[in-house]
Amino acid sequence: MENKQALLTKYEMKDIVLENRVVMAPMTRSRADNPGNTATDLIAEYYAQRASAGLIISEGSQISKRAVGYINTPGIYSDEQVEGWKKVTDAVHAKGGKVFIQLWHVGRISHPDFHNGELPLSASAFNPNSESYTPQGFKETVTPKAMTIEEIKETIKDYGNAAKNAMAANFDGIEIHSSNGYLLHQFFSRTSNVRTDDYGGSIENRARILFEVLEAVKKHVPENRIGVRLNPSLHGVFGMMLDEETIPTFDYIVNRLNDYELSYLHLSEPFTDVTDVPGAEPHIAKHYRPMYNGTLIINTAFDREKGNRIIDEKLADLVAYGKPYISNPDLVERFAAKAEISEWDEPTFYTPGAKGFTDYPTLKV
Repeated sequence: MENKQALLTKYEMKDIVLENRVVMAPMTRSRADNPGNTATDLIAEYYAQRASAGLIISEGSQISKRAVGYINTPGIYSDEQVEGWKKVTDAVHAKGGKVFIQLWHVGRISHPDFHNGELPLSASAFNPNSESYTPQGFKETVTPKAMTIEEIKETIKDYGNAAKNAMAANFDGIEIHSSNGYLLHQFFSRTSNVRTDDYGGSIENRARILFEVLEAVKKHVPENRIGVRLNPSLHGVFGMMLDEETIPTFDYIVNRLNDYELSYLHLSEPFTDVTDVPGAEPHIAKHYRPMYNGTLIINTAFDREKGNRIIDEKLADLVAYGKPYISNPDLVERFAAKAEISEWDEPTFYTPGAKGFTDYPTLKV
């Protein structure tokens, strides 16, 4: 008899037993097209369709009004939003699934259109020269406002409040989005942070905000229900640039995360080819597996074979799939059957309604 695929074996993630090692990665889908930016019945249906994943990590959910940078994304800062997310958690749990919410602050990847004309916030005033998805379509980003200490402290409190709301919405846990060029990542990098106070300069100072956020969310969520997402070799995307201190900064962060009993660390392999970029680390799982003692999730362009291999090689415990989950609600079942994966429809990634969202077919058995 053929050995069972590694991806399809159970996994104990602290106090949660996952039915398999396939994770649905967090992906912005822009379906909360209502005045309160609340999750809807349609969003609940979308996640419930994918509940056979060992773990679902929700799309990024903004922790405050100041945290938004994309149209129609669901928040987790109001009572109305908590009630909306309860529809999602109820629907996923009814199917036996597990779901964490990703707490999100985009920082400078935003636009004044979202903030009554005010500038988005960031570690320092550098335009990422990226795009923000506004009600009028994609617009060029602007130079953000460097946050005051008071604004940093307020934002840390917002993370705590969002974590409290996530528990009220019955999520199984939370993921702190410290990745992909968003606010916390903007503090880590010397190319986006030239502060000279406690949040800038040294590696320790640039990483400080993440650990203060962790302390804030720990007041409301057990450590073993908290995940952290990082993208150490992000380069040339979302305005982020690598330098010789980038990987040492992430090494410091990952080593310090060992001091916490976290649910998991979620890492991305490079989004672009960084083989010839000075200071870059092209093999993230290989580099960080020996360094991190807890559960490691790896992400970026994995298929079934690569996913099984990286677990067999003990370079990761779980594998997160993004776009394949958009078009294959039954991705786990397809992996089990070694069936073909349906193609996704990119033009409908961020458009309102069911088309390209809840209308992808499952396998005909």
